[in-house]
Amino acid sequence: MGKDMQQEVLIEVKDLCKYFRLSGKETLHAVEGLSFQVFRGETLGVVGESGCGKSTLGRCLVNLYDMTKGEVYYNGRNLKEYKKQPLKREFCQKVQMIFQNPYASLNPRMTIKEVVEEGIKLYHKTLDKAELEEKVVDLLKTVGLGKDHLSRFPHEFSGGQKQRIGVARALSVDPEFIVCDEPISALDVSIQAQVINMLKHMQKERNLTYMFIAHDLSVVKYISDRVIVMYLGTMVESAAAEELYESPIHPYTQALLSAIPVANPIAAREKEEIPIKGEITSPINPKPGCRFAGRCPHAKEVCRTVDPVLKEVKSGHMVACHLY
Repeated sequence: MGKDMQQEVLIEVKDLCKYFRLSGKETLHAVEGLSFQVFRGETLGVVGESGCGKSTLGRCLVNLYDMTKGEVYYNGRNLKEYKKQPLKREFCQKVQMIFQNPYASLNPRMTIKEVVEEGIKLYHKTLDKAELEEKVVDLLKTVGLGKDHLSRFPHEFSGGQKQRIGVARALSVDPEFIVCDEPISALDVSIQAQVINMLKHMQKERNLTYMFIAHDLSVVKYISDRVIVMYLGTMVESAAAEELYESPIHPYTQALLSAIPVANPIAAREKEEIPIKGEITSPINPKPGCRFAGRCPHAKEVCRTVDPVLKEVKSGHMVACHLY
């Protein structure tokens, strides 16, 4: 993606928080104070351990979850305004999501033709039956499936094929922003590569903007222009993908990247992996201070009592750490 394309802001997030009320006075702080921008035409990667709030963040951006605090702007308009018609209809067309679990995201009682054409019928009412089927077939061909799959049901497909159907469904309404929530986590390695290459091809062809949520750091590096690193609901580091992988600053990011497997056995033996030890801080009614302090080998007293502020340490490289 060219630098000029990065200048146009598609989504702006300001101090986004999402809490879940539990029993009694306990509150789960799933996402805490996130602020960032998504530029038109780019892929923004989001990485972190399970339970760090990646999926919750994605669901907030597509209006599936209501924010507890903060503001999100899409094309300069507050996301709250898109909850009412006719803007809600426009938003649902332009913003889509590919869900993590391909087995649960498709209606088992609908054929693949019905699954994919549902959105097309809603937003392209002038199409006749033949034109509708032609558009569905074209979408399936785009994701590597064929006309003979139209009358089949979801249980007749493999996990990789189901995820391709999920991609086709997301593309059916001609969106411009797609949240890809771990779209390859349930797939075999060879199928993962096919899906990733397919997403990159469609991005160039349709000028799509992605938020790509994943655990696999090597995949995120391959597909992303910029990367956000999350830990227990907070953003600890953000930078261009190449910069982040070459010069990680936050101790948590350094530990994550050190765990990436190396294909060369000799290089793998020489590579030093940074272990993460200690207890994970509870996201329920969290106390002030860095949430990584209990596992950080460099933690100071200030880390346990004062929340670190996200600041720019290099051009475009942000980090939330008292060491910097």
